[in-house]
Amino acid sequence: MRRYSREIRIGDKVIGGNNPILIQSMTNTKTEDAKATISQILELENKGCEIIRVTVPTVEAANNLPEIKKNIHIPLVADIHFDHKLALLSIEKGADKIRINPGNIGSIDNVRAVVNEAKMADIPIRVGVNSGSLEKHLIEKYNGVTAEGIVESALDKVHMIEDMGYENLVVSIKTSDVMMCVKANELIADKMDYPLHIGITETGTLYSGNLKSGIGLGLILSKGIGDTIRVSLTGDPVNEIISAKTILRTLGLRKGGIELVSCPTCGRTKIDLISLATEVEKLIANYDLDIKVAVMGCVVNGPGEAKEADLAIAGGIGEGLLIKHGEIVGKIKESEFLSTLKAELDHWS
Repeated sequence: MRRYSREIRIGDKVIGGNNPILIQSMTNTKTEDAKATISQILELENKGCEIIRVTVPTVEAANNLPEIKKNIHIPLVADIHFDHKLALLSIEKGADKIRINPGNIGSIDNVRAVVNEAKMADIPIRVGVNSGSLEKHLIEKYNGVTAEGIVESALDKVHMIEDMGYENLVVSIKTSDVMMCVKANELIADKMDYPLHIGITETGTLYSGNLKSGIGLGLILSKGIGDTIRVSLTGDPVNEIISAKTILRTLGLRKGGIELVSCPTCGRTKIDLISLATEVEKLIANYDLDIKVAVMGCVVNGPGEAKEADLAIAGGIGEGLLIKHGEIVGKIKESEFLSTLKAELDHWS
C-alpha cells in the first residue's frame, strides 16, 4: 500500500497523493552555459525525465534560468548551496522549485528570507539532507552517522520552516549507505506527510550505481514510499532516466516502454546473442509500447520463455523462430533478426 503524502505542485506537475511517481535527474553541464544545459535537458526529456534540477553556484547561472526554462518542457528546480542570495535570485528568475539544505546556507534569517520569497512565488522548497552534511551534535548524539540522526536533522529543518509559516515542502534524505538510506526513509515516512524524493546518493558508475540504486530504491518503493525518484550515476544522466524507468516498471509502478528479456548465454548458444541483445536494447528505447520482447539463445529454455513474451526470437543454429503472442509465425536467418524485430515493432498491433 502506498504511503499517503500531501499533494505538492511543481510547475505543471503534481506529486504526492495518488499521482504517479515522477522521474528526476540533474544536469552535469555548467548552468552558466545555457545552450549546453538546454540541449542536455531536451535529451533527458526525450528519454522520459519529468523534473530537472540544475545547480546554481553563481549569479550568471541564476540569470540563465529564464532562458533555460523558456526552451524546455518540464519543471525546473534550482539547486542551491551556501549562498541564500542565489536562492532568492533563482526564485526571482522563475525556478519552479528550490532545493536547499537549510543547514548550509547560513543563519536562520537567511532561511527565513528564502522561505518568504518562496511563499510569495508560491513554489515549493525541497529540504534536502545528506549523510555527509549531518550536524556534529547529531553525530555525537547517535555515536556516528545513523539513519536516526539523518531523520532528526531533516525533521529539525522541516519544523524550522513550518514555524516560519510555510508547508509547501518536499523532503529528501539521502546517503550512499544503501541500507541506512532505506531505514532513514522508512523512519521519516511515518513522521510526516510531505512528499518524499528518494534516491541513493553517490552510488558510483553505471555498473555499481545501478546495483546499489536498484536494491535500495526497490526496497524503499516496495514499501509504498516515494513520490519522485532519481538514480544518481557518475556519467551521462541519460542513463539515470533509463535506470529509473526500469526500476519503476519492474516494481509494477509504471507502464509503458518495452521490457527486454534475454538469456544469460551458455555453451549451447549458437547465435551471437550478446550482440543481438545489446542492439535490441538500443532499438526498443525508441518505442513507447507496453510489451515484452525476448531474445533467447538456445532450444532448451528459449522457445518456452519466448512464448511468454509478446514478441520474441528463439535462436537455433544461425537462425531462429519468430514468435508473436505465444505463436510461432516464421523462421528467420540470424542476419535478419534485428531488421525483422524493427519491422514488427514499426507495425505493432
